[in-house]
Amino acid sequence: MEHKTLIGIDAGVNTGLAVMIDGKLNQITTCTIIEAMECVKKLADNQNHLTIYIEDARQRKWFGNKGHEVLQGVGSVKRDCGIWEEFCLHHGLDFKLIAPRHNRTKTTAQEFKHITGWQNRTSEHGRDAAMLIWGR
Repeated sequence: MEHKTLIGIDAGVNTGLAVMIDGKLNQITTCTIIEAMECVKKLADNQNHLTIYIEDARQRKWFGNKGHEVLQGVGSVKRDCGIWEEFCLHHGLDFKLIAPRHNRTKTTAQEFKHITGWQNRTSEHGRDAAMLIWGR
């Protein structure tokens, strides 16, 4: 039986990863980029139809009035987005790069539970990843 699997990725030092199978959230976590890539590869090897939605910080146009350290972190996340793009291309995976303005980010845990019905604990990164795929 073929399943429709969607994966949301919120790139960064703490990578948000969300998995939805046949319209139902199955996993929401925060992990390293390597752990997330291993999970994606394992799912890709076992699923016929898989699409990955990656929040692409390279498309962000406004960073506010932030300090030097925060802007360095933004550069790191942009680099991670490029790594994700290269990973998907290398493995022949179907993926979409989503501009941050096209994702509902920074939802509180309570808002997220109300919107999705997900009752388990989540981090901000996990919620951001899940919102990339919620409703698709």
